[in-house]
Amino acid sequence: MSVSPTIPHRRYPEPAAALRLIKPITWFPPMWAYLCGTVSSGVSPLSNLSLVVVGIILAGPIVCGMSQAANDWCDRHVDAINEPDRPIPSGRIPGRWGLWIALMMSVLSLAVGALLGPWGFAATVLGVLAAWAYSAEPVRLKRSGWWGPGLVGLSYETLPWITGAVVLSAGAPDWRIVVIALLYGIGAHGIMTLNDFKALEGDRQTGVASLPVTLGPDRAARLACAIMAAPQAVVVALLFLWDRPLQAGIVSVLLLAQGWAMSVMLRDPKGKAPWYNGTGVLFYISGMMVAAVALKGIV
Repeated sequence: MSVSPTIPHRRYPEPAAALRLIKPITWFPPMWAYLCGTVSSGVSPLSNLSLVVVGIILAGPIVCGMSQAANDWCDRHVDAINEPDRPIPSGRIPGRWGLWIALMMSVLSLAVGALLGPWGFAATVLGVLAAWAYSAEPVRLKRSGWWGPGLVGLSYETLPWITGAVVLSAGAPDWRIVVIALLYGIGAHGIMTLNDFKALEGDRQTGVASLPVTLGPDRAARLACAIMAAPQAVVVALLFLWDRPLQAGIVSVLLLAQGWAMSVMLRDPKGKAPWYNGTGVLFYISGMMVAAVALKGIV
């Protein structure tokens, strides 16, 4: 006879569980994208280091952390199937504390975003709205394997990149910065699709139409690889066109390295997707900074 685990009764959140709720491991992509934006602006980050530091903290621990808390609250029933040891379904974040944490961090995001001026505040508003639109009913774009990963890719890569460039230069960004930031945000759709593999069973049971659910692991993985690779190929072509052959060559090599990692992952998409997100994505984000450096010399 099996015995169900007892969920401890708590009045307040366990501190370690509260930290896990906002998932520090997820903070890096938007922080890195913001830094890429500051580099691509052509203005030395050292010229206004406080804006760089505040923006990085806002993009990572605050806005991204808030989005993770909101997602875990809205996904608590799915997580009870996929990962019952997570803070909310395990009871270590009791009652409605998950919701209160997400709401308090939303307010904190807007307060800190105001320190970055009107452009930075406007970008923060967009980031907060995107986080709730992804997770919360009635919008809940996470239900779609197309809209959900697309929104996250644009929020994690494109928005912070453009924000970093705008805040440091104190004006509208050069169109080339917007194009490169948009391409890397589109490519991140594939990264997010691979991230959905870990929730495959819970998504299937609760009606979340992620691409791994609707297409199956093999087809979803191949599509994710194509979505990641195609925008980077365009980046390479644009860098050549803008007379930056060295950076174009480096991004090409990094893309080839991703091709090798993709070939490994495609042998066992469900099992190897986490490995790819820890290996192939490193080449992806390295290419982002290479492109940012190339833009610095153009704009």
